[in-house]
Amino acid sequence: MEFLELAKKRYSCRNFLNKEVEKEKIDNILEAARLAPTAVNFQPQRILVLKDKNTIEKLKEATPYTFDAPLIFAVCYDKEVSWKRKYDGNDEGIVDASIITTHMMLEATDLDLGTTWVGSFNPEKVREVLGIPQNYEIVSLLPTGYPAEDAKPSSNHEKRESLDTTVFYEKF
Repeated sequence: MEFLELAKKRYSCRNFLNKEVEKEKIDNILEAARLAPTAVNFQPQRILVLKDKNTIEKLKEATPYTFDAPLIFAVCYDKEVSWKRKYDGNDEGIVDASIITTHMMLEATDLDLGTTWVGSFNPEKVREVLGIPQNYEIVSLLPTGYPAEDAKPSSNHEKRESLDTTVFYEKF
């Protein structure tokens, strides 16, 4: 599939089939994450794969947005590994984890799976429920699975600003 076609096909899926995602597909999604670029190639990403229904149910204590997906990735980065910009100490780990999450979403789409990036969660509750170490920052939860037959993009999915609004050349 051509990249722009793939990018257009991806949407935030909020309705999944109750069908297990095959290990080969999970491995492909994780490989896409592994291949994603990170600042100075420090690779601070730490990904927790959640398939157990009880664990996913318990995660609902931290967010209502699990969408009953059969698979959820918790994408984190290790603050002790991530690169910090020398000029202001800015931690680039959140950027790295965001790039990784995007790679995962696109690979899942290419595998005919649906995903949605969940950023609305109580981080301390997620940390508690999943046993995430304190040096890991939780960036995203990624419910993943086969889209239900009635799954569709939101009405806002295709609303995009024009390039004239978002792109500037040489100066703002």
